[in-house]
Amino acid sequence: MEYILFLLLGGLISVMSGFFGVGGGFILTPILLLIGFSPLEAITTSLFFTVGTSMSGIAAHIRMKNILWKEGLIMGLSGIVATQLARPLVYALEARGWDDIVIPFLYIVLLAYFAIKMIRQGQKKDEEIPAPAHFSVPKLLAVGFVGGFVSASLGVGGGFIIVPLIITSLGFNPKKAVGTSLFAVLLIVSVGFISYAVNTQIDYFIGLMLIAGALVGAQFGARMTAYFENREMNAMLGILYIVTLAGAVLKLFDLNKLGLVIMGLFIVYFFIRAIGKIRTNAMEKG
Repeated sequence: MEYILFLLLGGLISVMSGFFGVGGGFILTPILLLIGFSPLEAITTSLFFTVGTSMSGIAAHIRMKNILWKEGLIMGLSGIVATQLARPLVYALEARGWDDIVIPFLYIVLLAYFAIKMIRQGQKKDEEIPAPAHFSVPKLLAVGFVGGFVSASLGVGGGFIIVPLIITSLGFNPKKAVGTSLFAVLLIVSVGFISYAVNTQIDYFIGLMLIAGALVGAQFGARMTAYFENREMNAMLGILYIVTLAGAVLKLFDLNKLGLVIMGLFIVYFFIRAIGKIRTNAMEKG
């Protein structure tokens, strides 16, 4: 029964991964921490899961032509370098017993910042969001490096950093940002996972159950982007950051169950909103 729950959890998270282009790890890691995984187990399992969600999501975004391959490659290679610099830091934190406090605290700071950025971006009309024809290579390298460092430090794909940064700093169209981010994330997490898996024992069957759910979920989430306006996607991503932020804060005060309830409520809200959009679109076409 426990493994079936992980299968369902993987499916639900990967729908949001495909929709927001965040790889799924930044949602999964705090959930694993809330249900009792150690920080290193949560990081390694989330990276393993994110490899699967990214591959599935990329397949859908290729068909929708949402991936800018050159820009994604630049960010991905920069991020790979950063993962190798961040990993020793995580092991050092664990050795000193600081990982239970430092890792959730880093989540809190980053989530608060990006929640504000994306909600403000969501208040703009679609025509106000710039869409340049080419992008700054130094900025792409910087975004990839930050995404990779955070990926290896917190056990996330890095997409929850990359997506808002390339939208707000580089002017990516949100739908292109989602697809391109997933490609960069796949490169980053593949190397990050291998680096951790060498020294960290995890339950791979749980990881496979999560990925099995993701194979269907990420495809569905990617297709759902067609039903939302860019500003709606930005605003919903901002809300997701706030919810995840609340879970990280409650974890610090040992209020794990309340954190899980809040995250569960957002998942329900997300799916109700998505179903409503799909129905409205079907009625308009019918």
